[in-house]
This record gives sequence, structure tokens and C-alpha cells, in this order.
Amino acid sequence: MAGSRQIERAAAAWLARRDGGDWSPGDQAQLDAWLAQSTAHRVAWLRLQAAWNQSDRLKALAAGVAPGEVPARGAWSASPYAPRGEAQASGQDDRATAEPLDPEEDARAVVAQASAAAPATAVTTAPLIGLTFTPRATPRSPRTARYAAAAAIALVAMSLLWGWQRYGVVEHRSYRTAIGALDTIGLADGSRATLSSDSRIDVALSRAQRHVALEHGEAFFDVAKDPGRPFAVDAGARRVIAVGTRFSVRRDGPDLRVVVTEGTVRLESEPVDGRTQPTTLLPAGSIALAGANGVLVRSGSIEDAERFVDWRNGYLVFRDTALSAAVAEFNRYNTRRLVIGDAAVGELRVGGNFRWSNAEVFVGLLEQAMPVRAERLPDRIVLHSR
Repeated sequence: MAGSRQIERAAAAWLARRDGGDWSPGDQAQLDAWLAQSTAHRVAWLRLQAAWNQSDRLKALAAGVAPGEVPARGAWSASPYAPRGEAQASGQDDRATAEPLDPEEDARAVVAQASAAAPATAVTTAPLIGLTFTPRATPRSPRTARYAAAAAIALVAMSLLWGWQRYGVVEHRSYRTAIGALDTIGLADGSRATLSSDSRIDVALSRAQRHVALEHGEAFFDVAKDPGRPFAVDAGARRVIAVGTRFSVRRDGPDLRVVVTEGTVRLESEPVDGRTQPTTLLPAGSIALAGANGVLVRSGSIEDAERFVDWRNGYLVFRDTALSAAVAEFNRYNTRRLVIGDAAVGELRVGGNFRWSNAEVFVGLLEQAMPVRAERLPDRIVLHSR
């Protein structure tokens, strides 16, 4: 019985004879008869013929023959670099002839040759349907990997630097004063804040922003110039923003008073019922009162504005002020409170400069110059009409 190797040798011999020249119709008839003997013959023939066609180009290059032409018989031989055994086998193959093969061995050969021949024939004849080709990943060279790592490190460093510059905390502290005490604080950005009696501020400064929250009381701000970091004072639903200027913000519950003595500040309000509130610019000399009914601005001289912040020097300045309002101012700085005993005494008008730390002197002047009677108690002084 002829094995697969014998069939291949026979097919190779037929192929060599056909391409070797002098191929007669009789030779073709013999080849056809051999192919008709067994499917294994046809498979071996087709596989070798396909491989032969694929190697035409190599054969042409090696023999100096143009592609598509088969070298003349004898022009090709075993490679001098081929293993000795293969060279000998090749010579034997050339001398092989077509021989009848055993049918049983043919059957086994068909199975073996069909599986072996399938890839070769598929390359040349079967369409590539349903196949998906995935691009082969290009391996990174060590240099490329180093460049990528360096770029990633640089990116991370730049991100950290940007975050440090923008969000790095420079100062985050709270300051407060007791009743009857003032305090001037130097902030990290070079600004200064003077807290009035019974006041508190929360300071949050970063390299990109400056925020101060006025919790209660009053504070005067001497802001260091820094256009890149606006200085914002939040007081309830309102915000006062300055770049470099001097102003005070006073918070009495929901009401706000802003006094500007230098430069310009911007007063912003939170939306009310979903409606955006207008922004108010306050130049030096402005006194703004913001409440539930909106913002009222009074423009005057800087000297007049300075009068409202003379508390920093220890004085309260009244100009035709109702006694009830003057009493309220004194009570901001003293624990022994002044009390209006009746409506008539509260409507009296007063004027002048008074030390806020000496309410007793103020009451004595009222008794001397106005129809006022003082009832002195341990914790308060009640003012009555006389």
C-alpha cells in the first residue's frame, strides 16, 4: 500500500515531468489516469501544484527568469545548503514514477492529506470570508517607554503645581473680639483687618482666592493690591468684592452696611426667588445700606464716609442722630447697656463726637444739655424724659 509520502513523491514526479518539457498528450492521459485512481492523488497533486505556483516568483528570482515562467529542466536543483538527506530524497523524487497504490492506504492518505492540504489550497483558492484581522500591537521600545514615563511624571508634577498654586491654603483662621475690644490683624496676603467690638471673621486665603466671612459685627479692611486675587467679604446673602481698597462691612442680622473710604468695591446679592439681583459699584465716599427692600446708596465725601468708621479711633460720631440710634451704637461697645425709657426721649436729636468706652460721660452730658433723666442701675442706665 502506498503511504502519504509515496503519494507525495508520485505527485512531485508527475509535476516535474509536466514542467520539465516534452509533455505529450499521452503523458497527460497517464496523469489523468493516476489522478482518477484516488482522491488522495488529486489532493496531493493540487497541494503540490499550488505550492509550485506560489514559489514561481522565488524560482524566477533564483534562476533569473521572469515571473510567470518556469525555469527549464535542469536549471533548478537541490540547494547546496539543504540537509544532505533532503538532497538525496529530492533526487529520488525526481526519479519516481507513477505506481498503482493500495486502496486502503489510499483511504488513510486521503484523510491525512486532506487535512494537510487544506491550509495550502485555502491560501490560493478559498475567499477570506468572515475573517477579522486585528492589528498587531507594536511593541514599545525601551526608549519610548522611558519617554512616556517621563511625560507622565511631568504631567503629574504640573497638575500638582497648578493645584498647589490655585488651592494651596495660605491662611485659614477665625478672629473674634469681645464687647468693648478692638483688634487689628495682619493677614497673610499683606492686607489688614480691624475688628470692631463683638465681631468675628473667618479668613480663608489661598494662592488664587481671598475669602473673608463676616459672621457678625463690623470689620474694616485695608486690602493689599492683587488683581489676580480679588478680596471678597461674604456677609449672609451678600458679598463685597475689592481688588485693592479700604472699606468696612457691618452686619446687623440680615442688614448690611458698606462704607468705602478708598478705591471701589462691588456689592453683589444672591438671587431672590430665582431672579438675579443687580450688582452695585461703590466708589470711595459711598455708604450702602442693604436690607430686605434692596440696596440704598448714599454718595458723599470721603471725610463723611470716614466718620462712620471713626470707631477705630475710639469715637462715635453723631450728626443730628436720633437718641435711640446713638444709644444703640453705645451698646455695641459696652456691657452696661443704655435703655430708652420712653418714646419721647428716643426721638431727641444729638450730635458730636463721643468716646464709645465712656457711656457714663455721654449720659451726664445728656442730663446737662437735654430734658433727660437717668436712672442708674447696676447692669443698665435707663433714660427717661424729664
